[in-house]
Amino acid sequence: MRLYAQTPARRIRQVLADLIAVAMICAVVKLALVVHDAIGRLADPGRKAESAGVSLSDGLVDAGEAASKVPFVGGQLKKQLGSAAEAGTGLADAGRSLQDTVGHVATLTMVVLIVIPVVFVLLLWLPPRLRWIRRSAVTRRLAAGPGGADLLALRVLTGSQRELTAVSTPPGGLAEAWRRGDEQVIADLAAIGLRQVGLRA
Repeated sequence: MRLYAQTPARRIRQVLADLIAVAMICAVVKLALVVHDAIGRLADPGRKAESAGVSLSDGLVDAGEAASKVPFVGGQLKKQLGSAAEAGTGLADAGRSLQDTVGHVATLTMVVLIVIPVVFVLLLWLPPRLRWIRRSAVTRRLAAGPGGADLLALRVLTGSQRELTAVSTPPGGLAEAWRRGDEQVIADLAAIGLRQVGLRA
């Protein structure tokens, strides 16, 4: 299986197309990662809220433990401070929830920013490359088989007439020479057929 043409002009075009496709995919992935990081920074308030909530809750629980030793009102103080500590826990939970939401949004955005452009690039680039690989393989098998040069010459004769000017026309014309089995004309036409695909004779 041949991945690139043998003729320089077509091979350069193929290599350039491959490099452009790879560069576009790399640029899309890099952009998606930058956007992911930028969205991820929106979770900073959530992290601060979680840290503040945990600190507040721990501080109030410690204060409640200390207040429980106060005579007569210690139990009541501990209960009130415990209720206040629950508010700190709620703040910490809200901070964690914000971080989770931002994380999900950042990941989803990154996936969308990668998948859609990459699929678009692959749909534009991959089918023509695969078609050329398949066509070149079929043409090589055809040229190597018995009567392959005749079939390639016939394909050129029935295709575009633009390149036929490169073949010296014998008396009676190219088609007549092909019917007679003129080896030089058939070889020249077969070489044109290979060159059209990007292969050398």
